[in-house]
Amino acid sequence: MCGIAGWVDFERDLGQERDTAQAMTDTMACRGPDDEGLWLAPHAALGHRRLAIIDIEGGRQPMVADEDGRPLAVLIYSGEAYNFGELRSELAARGHRFRTRSDTEVVLRAYLEWGEDFAARLNGMFALAIWDVRREELLLVRDRMGIKPLYYQPTPAGVLFGSEPKAILANPAAQPPMVDIGGLRELLTFIKTPENGIYRGMYEVRPGQLVRVGRDGLNRRRYWRLESREHTDDLETTVRTVRELLDDIVERQLISDVPLCSLLSGGLDSSAVTALAVKALEEHGTGGVRSFAVDFVGYSENFEPDGMRDTPDAPYVHDVVQHIAADHADIVLDSAELMDPAVRAAVLRARDLPIGIGDMDASLYLLFKAVREHSTVALSGESADEVFGGYRWFHDPEAVAADTFPWLARQGVARYDGLGALLDESLLRKLDLPAYSAESYQQALAEVPRLPGESGLERRMREISYLHLTRFVQILLDRKDRMSMAVGLEVRVPFCDHRLVEYVFNAPWSMKTFDGHEKSLLRAAAADLLPRSVLERRKSPYPSTQDPAYGQAVRAEAARLLDRRDAPAAPLIDPEKVRAMMNRPAGGDGVVGGPRESLERLLQFNAWLEKYGVQIAI
Repeated sequence: MCGIAGWVDFERDLGQERDTAQAMTDTMACRGPDDEGLWLAPHAALGHRRLAIIDIEGGRQPMVADEDGRPLAVLIYSGEAYNFGELRSELAARGHRFRTRSDTEVVLRAYLEWGEDFAARLNGMFALAIWDVRREELLLVRDRMGIKPLYYQPTPAGVLFGSEPKAILANPAAQPPMVDIGGLRELLTFIKTPENGIYRGMYEVRPGQLVRVGRDGLNRRRYWRLESREHTDDLETTVRTVRELLDDIVERQLISDVPLCSLLSGGLDSSAVTALAVKALEEHGTGGVRSFAVDFVGYSENFEPDGMRDTPDAPYVHDVVQHIAADHADIVLDSAELMDPAVRAAVLRARDLPIGIGDMDASLYLLFKAVREHSTVALSGESADEVFGGYRWFHDPEAVAADTFPWLARQGVARYDGLGALLDESLLRKLDLPAYSAESYQQALAEVPRLPGESGLERRMREISYLHLTRFVQILLDRKDRMSMAVGLEVRVPFCDHRLVEYVFNAPWSMKTFDGHEKSLLRAAAADLLPRSVLERRKSPYPSTQDPAYGQAVRAEAARLLDRRDAPAAPLIDPEKVRAMMNRPAGGDGVVGGPRESLERLLQFNAWLEKYGVQIAI
C-alpha cells in the first residue's frame, strides 16, 4: 500500500514547483515508509510514497511507460490488483513487454492497452492517478468498494489530489481549510455521502468512479455500480458458490513478498478469513498464519453486556486459535495508553477530520502499531456484516421499517447523541440535522437498483443492503485504512471483492437468513472450518473499553475544555449540555451514542479546529 499526491495546472510550469510537490508527498510518509519518488512535467507533478509489498526492487513509482525513449503515461498507485497475474499474461500475449514483476506495471500497461476501460478489468483495492503525456490528461480512479481513499480539489486551472486531505492542504494553491454548513452536517450525521469531502471545495472520488481532468475541464464517470439481477441458484448452490468465491478471494489476497498476518476477533467474519488463510497456506505447503487480536486489561474478567455486545472476544479468539493452530498474539491495552495525548494526536492526524469513534480508534491504531512490528500485510474480516446482513438492526423490525438509515434508527443515534447533542441550540436550528438526514436518505434510496416484481420484505432488505454497501461500509473502511496506514500496515478486506458483493447482494433475504440467524450464507459456507462456539456466536462489534478510569479521564478532559475561554469549539457548544453529559451515568459509556462518545467527539472536534486552523462558515 502507498500514498499518492499530485497537482495538475495548465497555466503554470510545475517543473519549477518541486518543493511544493515534495511537501505534498511528504504528508504521505506514514502510508509509504519504504521509498519515495517525484515526477515533474510542465503541467503535472506526481508524488509517491511506497509501502513495498510486491517486487520490492522493481515496483518503484512514479512509474513511466515509454516508447523509443518518449514517455507515454505515468502512474502513481496505492493498492493491489489481485488478478495482475492473469492480466500480465493477457497483455504479454498482446505484445506488451514487462521490466518488473510488480502489479504496478501491469496496471500501467493495462491502461495503455484498454484506456479508461482498464479499470473494469482490475480485481483489487486501489486508488490511482495516471498522467497521459500524449493527451495531457489526468485520470483518477478508485476501486469499486472504496477500500482505498482518493481526494481531489478542482482549481481554476487544474486540480490538486491525494490519498488524504492533508496532501491537498499542504499546497498553497489549495483553499484554506474551511467547513460550511453542508460539511458540518455531514460530520454530525454518521451518513457518509459519496463524493462529499467535508472540507469546502474538496471531493472524494466515488467508489467505482473515474475522474478525468484535461484542458476542457473535469469529467466524472462511473465504471461500476451495484446492479440487481435475478438470483436463480438454489440454496445448496448458493452456499457452495459463496465458499468457492471465498476460497479464491483469500488465496489471491495471500500474495505478498513481505510478512502477512490475520486480524482475529473471534467473530464469524475474521475467524472465517483466518481459517481460509490457514487452509490455503497449508495446501501450498507454506505453513500456517500468524494472527493478532486486541484486548484490554481486565476486560474479560469484568465484562458487562451492553446493547451491542453480549460477550467479550477473547474466549472465542482462543477457541479459533486452538482449532486452526494459528500462531497467535493478544495485544492487551490499558486506559493510560488509550488516553495518551500522542496517540490521540496521531489518530486525529490520520483522520484529518473529527470523525473518530473515541477509544475504538485509539485501540485500533495501537493494535496496528503492534502488528506492524511483525507483519506488513494483514487480512481483515471487515465488511462481511454489510455484505451478508450481520448487524442487529438488519433483524430489528422497527429499524427495518424506519424511514431513515437503519443504523440511525437504533439506540437513539437518530437523535444525534454524538457531538450534535452538545451544540448550541441556535446552531442546531441552522443545521436542521433531521432534514439533512432525511434528504440524504431519499437520495440514497433513489439510487437503489430495483428488481421487477420484487416487493415487501425482499424489496426493503435490498434497499437496506444497498444503503450499507454504499454508505455505512465507507465509514468503517475509512477508519480501517487511516488507522492502518498511519503505521504503514496494509490491511486487505476479502469480503469487499466485487464478485462476492455482487453475488450476495442479489441473493434473496430469505436465503441470507435461512437458518434463523444473521449471516446464514457465510456461516454455512465456513461451517467445516470453525469451532461450534464461533459458528453459534451472535454478532458482536469491535470492542470498546469498559474501564471506569477511562471514562473518568475523558470527563476530566472535557471539564478542562469548558474552563478554556479560548477553546475554538467554545462558541459552538452549549456548556450546560456538556456538563449534563458529564454527569450522566457511565453505564452506557461503551455504546455508540453514549455519554462518553459524545464527550470524546467534542474533544476531538476542538483539537481539529485548533490543529488544522479550520474555519466554520455557516
